[in-house]
Amino acid sequence: MRSVRLLHFTDLHLFGAATARLRGIPTLESATAALAHARARHWPPEAVLVSGDIVHDDPRGYAQFQRLFAALGPPVLCLPGNHDDPDAMRRALDHPPFVTQGYADVGLWRIVLLDSVQPGQAGGALDASRLTALEEALAQAGERPVLIALHHHPVPMGSRWLDQVALAEPDALFAVLDRHPGVRGIVWGHVHQSFDAQRNGVRLLATPSTCAQFRPRTEQFALDPLPPAYRTLVLHADGAIDSQLHWVESGTPRGH
Repeated sequence: MRSVRLLHFTDLHLFGAATARLRGIPTLESATAALAHARARHWPPEAVLVSGDIVHDDPRGYAQFQRLFAALGPPVLCLPGNHDDPDAMRRALDHPPFVTQGYADVGLWRIVLLDSVQPGQAGGALDASRLTALEEALAQAGERPVLIALHHHPVPMGSRWLDQVALAEPDALFAVLDRHPGVRGIVWGHVHQSFDAQRNGVRLLATPSTCAQFRPRTEQFALDPLPPAYRTLVLHADGAIDSQLHWVESGTPRGH
């Protein structure tokens, strides 16, 4: 396998009730539509990545998530977000095809699942044990290129309110990553908007939600009328990353 194809979904915000809405959007319906859109156009991937806020403060939503994702075929790599209950998430998804901790080697790549959740807090953090586990996963990756996945954004998004709930002390994360040239990308959710940049040759990518989006670069919280979205990534053997956003309403890819 010369390249690895991923589908990235994030911030599903599911509830136990199938008809429940968040900010006016029926979240199960919108997540189902995003998955159907991807299956019609980009199937099969080598893995599916879901980077947090799988549920919205309702652990009963994990049953809805299982119904959507369990029978797809490829591994489903799952991270908790600030609206998840990490322990409940891992109990609910503690069986194949779900992977909820550590890392997964997919083709030539290593995908590290970095839990950035602080209990009871909207913002994220990485304690010493998580940074040590990350260092070990990177040190043991050998020649594999590495993609890091987490929920909270490690770089500013330019929105005052949103950057107050970012990853705390991101320099500690980047100090680890800078020691490992095999790290080629970082991908996250949480921000309900798109982001694409580079840092020291590492691709930095945020993916919009499968439900409501946040308006970029605002002082205070504001919604964006953009539709639900997900991201496709092609991870090449030489460490290059190709990526596109797919907006479910129009099906028009954005990115490169």
